[in-house]
Amino acid sequence: MKSLADCRLYTFVDVGYLRGRDPLTLAARLCDGGADLIQLRAKDWPADRVERLAAQLLPICDMSGVLLVINDHPEVAARIGAPLAHLGQEDFFDAGRTHVSEVLPQRVKVRIGLSSHAPEQAQRALAAGAAYVAVGPVYPTPTKPGRPGVTLEYVRWAAATINDRPWFAIGGIHAANLDDILEAGATRICIVSAILDSPDIAAACREFRRRLPSVV
Repeated sequence: MKSLADCRLYTFVDVGYLRGRDPLTLAARLCDGGADLIQLRAKDWPADRVERLAAQLLPICDMSGVLLVINDHPEVAARIGAPLAHLGQEDFFDAGRTHVSEVLPQRVKVRIGLSSHAPEQAQRALAAGAAYVAVGPVYPTPTKPGRPGVTLEYVRWAAATINDRPWFAIGGIHAANLDDILEAGATRICIVSAILDSPDIAAACREFRRRLPSVV
C-alpha cells in the first residue's frame, strides 16, 4: 500500500453524485484512472449503511493499492479495516477533541485526516496529529453549500508553511483553474464534481493525474 506522502490525486465516491450509478463501478473507474485515495462520502446515511458500502469498496481499493477514506465515521473505518477516516472541524474540535488519539482506541491503526478553512485551523489540525490536512474550499462548491472560498492565498500559505504532513487543496477545482492551484503551490488535490460529473471517470482521473507534479 502506498504512503500518504506519495499520494497526489484524492477522489470521492460521493453518494450525492451517484445519479443512479453503481458506487462500486465508480470506485473501479477511479482506481483505473490513477486515483491515490478514494473517500466514501455519504452524508445523512446511517452508519450501518455506510459500513455495508464501505466493506464492498475496500477490496476494490486494496486490489489497486488505493487508500480508502471513510468520511465522518472513523468507527466504520476501524471495523472494516480501512486505513483512513476524515473529519471536519465541527466533528472533531467542536466535539471536544484535541488529538486524533481520542477518536479511536490506540490499538486501532486508522489514521485521521482533518479539514481546515484557515491557517489557524490547519495549525490546530497539525498539532492534533492529523495524518493529512485538507485546505479549502479554495473556490465555492456545491459540496459545501454556503461556505465561501478560502481563495488562493490560503493555498499559498499552506505551500509555504506545511512541510511535515501531506496537505490537499480542495473545493471547486476543475480543469480550467488547476494551473492556478498548482502555481499557488499545491501538489496534491481533491476532486469531486469535476471527475464524478465526467462522462468518462477514468479518463478524467488520468487527465488530472497527468497535470499533477510527480512524487519527489
